[in-house]
Amino acid sequence: MTDATPFIEIDGVTKRFPGVVALDRVSASINKGEFHAIVGENGAGKSTLMKVLSGVITSYDGEVRLRGKPVSFSGPRAAEQQGVSIIHQELNLVEELSVAANIFLGREKRTRLGLLDDREMECEAAELFAQLQCRIDPKQPVRDLRVGDQQLVEIAKALSLAAEILIMDEPTSALTEAEVERLFLIIERLRSRGVTILYISHKMDEVFQLSDRITVLRDGKLVSTLDRSETNPKEVTHLLVGREIEEVDLGDSRAPGDVVLDVQSLYLPWTGHARQWRLSDISFSLRRGEVLGIAGLMGAGRTELLESLFGTSPEPPDGTILLDGQRVCFGHPAEATRAGMALVTEDRKRLGLFSHMTVRDNITICTLQEALSLQFVSRTKEQKLATESIETLGIKTAGTETAVTNLSGGNQQKCIIARWLRTKPKVLLLDDPTRGIDVGAKAELYRLIDRLCRDGLGIIVTSSELPELITLCDRILVLCEGRVTGMFRRGEFTEQAIMEAATNRENSAAGTTN
Repeated sequence: MTDATPFIEIDGVTKRFPGVVALDRVSASINKGEFHAIVGENGAGKSTLMKVLSGVITSYDGEVRLRGKPVSFSGPRAAEQQGVSIIHQELNLVEELSVAANIFLGREKRTRLGLLDDREMECEAAELFAQLQCRIDPKQPVRDLRVGDQQLVEIAKALSLAAEILIMDEPTSALTEAEVERLFLIIERLRSRGVTILYISHKMDEVFQLSDRITVLRDGKLVSTLDRSETNPKEVTHLLVGREIEEVDLGDSRAPGDVVLDVQSLYLPWTGHARQWRLSDISFSLRRGEVLGIAGLMGAGRTELLESLFGTSPEPPDGTILLDGQRVCFGHPAEATRAGMALVTEDRKRLGLFSHMTVRDNITICTLQEALSLQFVSRTKEQKLATESIETLGIKTAGTETAVTNLSGGNQQKCIIARWLRTKPKVLLLDDPTRGIDVGAKAELYRLIDRLCRDGLGIIVTSSELPELITLCDRILVLCEGRVTGMFRRGEFTEQAIMEAATNRENSAAGTTN
């Protein structure tokens, strides 16, 4: 291999999942010892590409070459044997085991008698932490470590594998500023040893502080690879969001009414976590007949905000929530529903659908009291209610008794929305409502949301697609790491401005929250 040969070559890699092309003929090259940043919006294909390189995904089209030779890993262990190690965003540690046991999991040191050699593993683990210049007790259970130290355990594990290529997927998403700085120092030491680092991040400050080159992915395709010294955050941000969305004409601008929901200084604790708060000092209002968008990258707190409002957050929030001027604090979704709140969850299949039930069941299950006759549920009344919702929302189904799983994703989502509309909510919370549905179905849902809004419903919607929020919303609240970093009104917001706010951890809230 000559010096001109790239250390890693990705040649026309394509990966398809049912209904989606995650990677579309992606080609790129990485040099030995390079810090190469991989950036893109949620769903751009970053993590999928890294899983291909690390052997997590083994079936794909195209070719990967390492040190000039084609490789096809049968799994992560085969990739590790070739010097490739990945640190996932969700750490893969066994919390009940010790630090040393996690580092050597699956390749444990043994004595001559075949017994586990804990002492040898603990000594080697201590040497690895000495290299990283950090103090972690190899005997300590991982569950007792802060997230930042757990991240270091993953790095020590990669070092124990003598990794030449280290893939880091959003490694700072749960770290404090001090822990981030320590991680950066460790990264510099790894680079000085010739380790090649592939680094996924949404945070432009990190990307431009560390990287040699930056590869931009969008909708599964390679957009560009740029030298860090020849570009800037605004240019990269523009490349990130440069796609178009189907034009949907929602008619004249809306005229929101009075305030239906007022949130003041909302905090959501994160017990035992380095950040302490999942949400910190969130304030905003929602008017009747208004669509308020919640923008933010993965880990920003979008879903956590809706869960806090609906009484399903992992811990009770602190702060003030006023619904129709009355202070509320929901301990259970049933309380929120009775008060006039409704939530369409992000995970449609796991948390939204009753997959073993019919269309009728899925629509009427929250309001069966409407179908009672002599204290029994009347099938005839229930079918009538379901048919009414099917006609109102334009759900395409063979009938009320069709299995809900036989419907398209968009029509399944309409069934869930129909269920909640039957509860006559004042506020409808939609968590990434068009996730996993096709473009045509998205347009139908946009029109439905607009119609519900014009009928006086207050709607809060999150989305991983900025053009979607721009199409739907009257205002957009931007979150970054649980804090408000921007508030934009229609006519003010652009994809680039929203993305800049979503990646700027130091930015304070812009504009008004009213």
